[in-house]
Amino acid sequence: MDMKNNQLFQIGEVSKLFHISVGILRHYDKIGLLKPEYTDEGTGYRYYSTRQFECLNTIRYLRALDLPLEQISSFLQNRDTEHMANLLQRQKEEVKRKKQELDLIERKIDNRLSQLADALSSELNILKISQKPARRVAAVKQKLIPKSYLDLEQSIRQLEAQEDNTVVFLGKVGVGISKERLAKRQYLPYDRVFVILDEEDSFRGETLLLKPEQCITIRFQGSHERAAVYYDKMMDYIEENGYEVNGFSKELTMIDYGLTNDTSKFVTEIQIPIRRRRL
Repeated sequence: MDMKNNQLFQIGEVSKLFHISVGILRHYDKIGLLKPEYTDEGTGYRYYSTRQFECLNTIRYLRALDLPLEQISSFLQNRDTEHMANLLQRQKEEVKRKKQELDLIERKIDNRLSQLADALSSELNILKISQKPARRVAAVKQKLIPKSYLDLEQSIRQLEAQEDNTVVFLGKVGVGISKERLAKRQYLPYDRVFVILDEEDSFRGETLLLKPEQCITIRFQGSHERAAVYYDKMMDYIEENGYEVNGFSKELTMIDYGLTNDTSKFVTEIQIPIRRRRL
């Protein structure tokens, strides 16, 4: 058979003409989206006719718009201008949704990069007083003595349990101690596990909106097991300088196993809300 005179092209030729892999063309054949005009029973070779080129070009165009193959197949079985307009309008809305998702991801990446840069530039073992902005927190009140980052996992899973989608808490998980126990210098066990939520985070569970608060802070090398000595140092400063504790502590691992296996690079920050002691 003279393939050229009959305007038939081998699958490899069509692949090159349309910059579509042979594997994809075979997949289109398998799912019934675009079957070859002729298949040689003896050799199994697939051949496509020029009259199929318009259909293949339509498929390629709609795939470039990221339409699913199922919707493309539906359109090819019922070609109509109104159908095409509806198809494109729905896809436009889907593109808007994906853009919003990507914008959110970009903001979360920026947040993580900013936090990581801040952690890497930490001044260690220095007491500071700083103003913390309003923050939204999800918390679980429970007694906990973490010996490693794994001890926080059960609490984190409790926070995630009611969510529709996986919530990413990397770099934002902390433990805390109530102001009453801080005043008594009772640093273990911790009495809550919390997550500071980004503005972009969608969280269905109960949250607490913390007002802006003045805090005494300190950063140190290591994780929770080294925190007690720093709590004592902070409480000494609070008592000696006319302050009192004004809320639960926020102990955040800024660099831990989520970012590195090198424990010498671990950085933890303790924040204790304070106010001037009332006379």
